[in-house]
Amino acid sequence: MRVVGLITEYNPFHNGHSYHIQRAKKVTGADYCVAVMSGNYVQRGEPACMDKYLRTHIALRSGADLVLELPVPFAIGSAEYFAAGAVSILDKLGIVDSLCFGSESGDLALLSSVASILSDEPKEFSQLIKDLLKKGLSYPAARNQALLSYLSLSALPAGPEDRLTDQVNALLSAPNNILGIEYLKALYRRHSSIKPATILRTSDYLSKALSAPFCSSSAIRHVFHSRSAGLASGPMSQTLKTVRSYMPEEAYSLIAENFNKRLPIFVDDFSSVLLYKLLSARNADLTDYSDLSPELENRIKNCLTDVSTFSDFIDSVKCRQYTRTRISRALLHILLDIRVEDIARYKNNDFVPYARVLGFKKSSGPLLKGIKKNGSIPLLTKMADAENRLSPMGFDMLNQEVFASNLYQSVVYHKFGYRMKNEYTQGVIVEP
Repeated sequence: MRVVGLITEYNPFHNGHSYHIQRAKKVTGADYCVAVMSGNYVQRGEPACMDKYLRTHIALRSGADLVLELPVPFAIGSAEYFAAGAVSILDKLGIVDSLCFGSESGDLALLSSVASILSDEPKEFSQLIKDLLKKGLSYPAARNQALLSYLSLSALPAGPEDRLTDQVNALLSAPNNILGIEYLKALYRRHSSIKPATILRTSDYLSKALSAPFCSSSAIRHVFHSRSAGLASGPMSQTLKTVRSYMPEEAYSLIAENFNKRLPIFVDDFSSVLLYKLLSARNADLTDYSDLSPELENRIKNCLTDVSTFSDFIDSVKCRQYTRTRISRALLHILLDIRVEDIARYKNNDFVPYARVLGFKKSSGPLLKGIKKNGSIPLLTKMADAENRLSPMGFDMLNQEVFASNLYQSVVYHKFGYRMKNEYTQGVIVEP
């Protein structure tokens, strides 16, 4: 039995994701595909546009065999923390042979070389960075130039220097390359037996254009947002038809069935609860929350009485030092009460101490048996068993997930009047 692991968000699921599953199985010769998927919040620092159970249904109907949840502290963390949490789950299952990820580069050798350098930080590399910083370069620019110089002196057959320069700059600026490097770093640091593989990604991760045959999740969310904000004309069915050809029929049918009933959800749907949280914490030390620097804390507090929506907060706080994603993640950490001490404790205890099952196919019986036999962490299928099966730290992490999910479900109810089952009454999704 061969198993490939994927680290995903499916926000929402589209043709590119279906292609990724199919190619991952083919490239690695896998019999089964395990997807570690973000829950109700995603790495860009926003709520998922549809809840995790609906996305699990879609993933299982579109080729995944088992869907596990990436806990919320990791799901909305930096690229490094996101990757470390997800890889830790796959590694501890004891049955995953390979990890396959998409990248703009498609060059596994170069990605691996960069990951190794950034992970080990050889003396020569560190000294290059220090020398360049003394010359007045910013840290990202110094790191890029140091990488270029270090790789030029290495035995890596990267070709002419100008080509290498382009490759290094692209590696450290393209989002899927960055995540890929972090996956490789996590595997390297764990001394994992999981073998990496990458698939060339051709579509722009952030593009809002619908272009055949593949488009980004951002493009589909943009269509959803236009419809939800009343910017699109015509009936809802016409709006959905514009994205139909960009996602598998299984995904489209479930989305169409639930559109304006439990989706779409956007960051501004959390504006009221965010404002309440910030106002109630206006005299508190916000740097206790993850991703909050003193400067960012001051910028947020100075905006409290001037803005009314989540997006307005991001726009008002944004500056050269802080990207929209960084600010959004910081605000979400405040809203979900994820603190620096939580992150440190999880990191010091090897990240994720359980594998929570969101759904599986009936045909994946051998996969589940293999995990129960070889895995080093509990495979959690019943929330009622959690307190007895998890360590105190693991139970604390799970309770953070319960709180975050309850808040998401509350927002869904107030927006659409749709009452979702809570984390204890919602069973595992089982597909034929």
